[in-house]
Amino acid sequence: MTSSADIPEVEVDSDMIRLGQFLKFADLIESGGEGKEVIAEGLVAVNGEIEVRRGRQLQDGDIVDLDDRSVRVRLLG
Repeated sequence: MTSSADIPEVEVDSDMIRLGQFLKFADLIESGGEGKEVIAEGLVAVNGEIEVRRGRQLQDGDIVDLDDRSVRVRLLG
């Protein structure tokens, strides 16, 4: 099991990013269309909760999970 301290951070040079954008930015998906699909299918979780809103605004420190990959959002803006 991965501890919270072992989750890689993805730095975003902004003060806000939406879930669909972040999935592509973090290389968790290859295209925006793929992001729309995985979110709609309930395959993405934010802080342990399934998220089906592509436009959800992520906060600094949020943890995004897709399949067996987890990344922490680090907003720098």
